Amino acid sequence: MGLVIILILAGLLLLLAEIFLIPGIGVAGFLGIASLVGSSYLSFVQLGRTAGIIVTVIDVALVVALIAVFLRAKTWSKAELKEAIDTKTVPVVKVSVGEKGRTTTRLAPMGTARIGDKGVEVTSVEGMIDPETDIEVVRVENNKIYVKKTVN
Repeated sequence: MGLVIILILAGLLLLLAEIFLIPGIGVAGFLGIASLVGSSYLSFVQLGRTAGIIVTVIDVALVVALIAVFLRAKTWSKAELKEAIDTKTVPVVKVSVGEKGRTTTRLAPMGTARIGDKGVEVTSVEGMIDPETDIEVVRVENNKIYVKKTVN
């Protein structure tokens, strides 16, 4: 009888750990459910049919109670993030086709460049471009700037 109680307690603790400490359905959740099923099986084998049914009903009731407690709004509000995210949108940089600039990092195929007096993220249309290479804007689509190496 003691082993049945230990399996029930271990199963509930493992399910609690799965809910609060280890996100996702993983080893702790599987072991918790296996422990509860094992307690029911052991009670049927060692204690008889009546005790097995009682232990199974207790297992199911405890799991339902556990789920009910965690589905209450107050329980989840204690676990949720209370911080407000105050982000500003990235300003749109106005660059025209034909403008010239210079890469500040290697474009492989993306990197940064200086076009006019603005530092911008650019994409190479011709593969990789080394740093400190002269470039020219060939197109701008959806705030994405495409450049190619200029021929001097």
